[in-house]
Amino acid sequence: MKKSNWKARWNGIIKNGYGSRSFNNFMGPYNFSSRVEDVESNNPEQLIAAAHAGSVSIYLTMLLAEEGLKPSNIDTTAIVTLDKDPIGPTISKIDLVSKVTCEGLSEERLRELASIAKAKCPVSRLYEGGTAEITLTVSGVPVNSISLN
Repeated sequence: MKKSNWKARWNGIIKNGYGSRSFNNFMGPYNFSSRVEDVESNNPEQLIAAAHAGSVSIYLTMLLAEEGLKPSNIDTTAIVTLDKDPIGPTISKIDLVSKVTCEGLSEERLRELASIAKAKCPVSRLYEGGTAEITLTVSGVPVNSISLN
């Protein structure tokens, strides 16, 4: 079984404090305002978004390969909404938006496979039964209609 790790360190009091996080060769800062204000900075929710977008894309690629299809690319964006409930901060919603370029794939089958990928990818399963609503919007781009301008 593969295990992955991440290190995080927080220094100081919540509003004036700061943190750092690292994994592999990446190291990045974060702070309280990056979580609750619209500022240009990093926050832990971005990592959740990145993990979820990557997980759905990989799972969808696997499903397409099982159908004998070879996607040119799958671009997925995850938007994580951080709200507050009576207990405290909570992730209330994750919106996934995927754009798939794959020759020979119908829009109907794409929606079916994307729905399976959203439900079965490891990150979605982590949130199953949790407080976050997870949505997925997917669209396909026929290979012959790509503009290279």
